[in-house]
Amino acid sequence: MRAVVQRVKRAQVTVGDRVTGCIGRGLVVLLGVTVHDTEADARELAERIIRMRIFADAAGKMNLDLAAVGGELLVVSQFTLLADTASGRRPSFSGAAPPDQARGLYQYFLSQCRQGGIKTEQGEFGAMMEVELVNDGPATFILDSRIR
Repeated sequence: MRAVVQRVKRAQVTVGDRVTGCIGRGLVVLLGVTVHDTEADARELAERIIRMRIFADAAGKMNLDLAAVGGELLVVSQFTLLADTASGRRPSFSGAAPPDQARGLYQYFLSQCRQGGIKTEQGEFGAMMEVELVNDGPATFILDSRIR
């Protein structure tokens, strides 16, 4: 799994004219699922994101995690994170999981975040979405479940 994690002051995702998820202070997670991913990858990546100490403490140092600041998550599926752009001008998505596998692992990832005690909102899997966010910092991190 590959995730782009952005620290935000607020964010929301909209499908058509319907808001499917909205958060205040927290993290937006753009999540891509590969053909090789398992529930173990989803569980470990969810825990890594929840426990990342990327919020400022009283001294202004990145030292606090989501729970410490009462932060929330907005998780949006995004298979384009897995694009192979090494050759040609058209990206290949052969490394992305097929929709049924990806949907299942996306849902499992969401459940792991919620079990971690974090309010977790979401986009709509497979839909054309508009994601609005106000970056905080900006602070953006790229995580990959295959890179420990």
